[in-house]
Amino acid sequence: MIDDKIKEKIKDKAKVFFRGASGCHDWTHVERVTKLALNIGKQEKADLDVLEVASLLHDIGRKKEIENKGNFCHAEKGFELAKKILQKHKINKKDIDNILHCIITHRFRNSHTPESIEAKVLFDADKIDSIGAVGIARDFLFAGNAGSGNLYTGKEKELAKQKRDYSYTKEDSAILEYEIKLKKIKDKVITRTGKKIAKERHNFMENYFNRFWKEVKGEL
Repeated sequence: MIDDKIKEKIKDKAKVFFRGASGCHDWTHVERVTKLALNIGKQEKADLDVLEVASLLHDIGRKKEIENKGNFCHAEKGFELAKKILQKHKINKKDIDNILHCIITHRFRNSHTPESIEAKVLFDADKIDSIGAVGIARDFLFAGNAGSGNLYTGKEKELAKQKRDYSYTKEDSAILEYEIKLKKIKDKVITRTGKKIAKERHNFMENYFNRFWKEVKGEL
């Protein structure tokens, strides 16, 4: 058990890291991920206290990563920042270790693998928030903030085959992010509950991008 007062203090501390953050990775993202993680966690019989704290802290390194154009891993930075925060509170070491494990393994693009059920649930919730209706909105917002200026280039499918990371480059676009990452999210989700949610959101997103290209071609 983690005391509710401690969770509130951690929540207040976490919010500080999102002042002036981009809308695609601001505090509303944390709120959505936390709600979704808790919903999935209930079905997967996860430790909801650990899951809630990990969700609140999972992206505290994200703003700095964006400001530095992806020159470091925000999950690893978040691990370091969260460790300092958690050590100031009366939380047992086992729970702290699990929370930190959840944070460092939640990212799609790094070499850390979620092992605990809490880490798997957070990984799923974070990924699922990047697809579906909200995911599409975040995708375009992130691409705009990254500065490429492209709505699309027409080369997205070709570039995606090269298996490179085009984030923060002149070739980047929201459509390229879909081709490289978002269309594959449903196959990366781990938990049974997460897979059900991801499948529905994926279908909505796939229909959207299929229509997008038909409109570009003047077919609709």
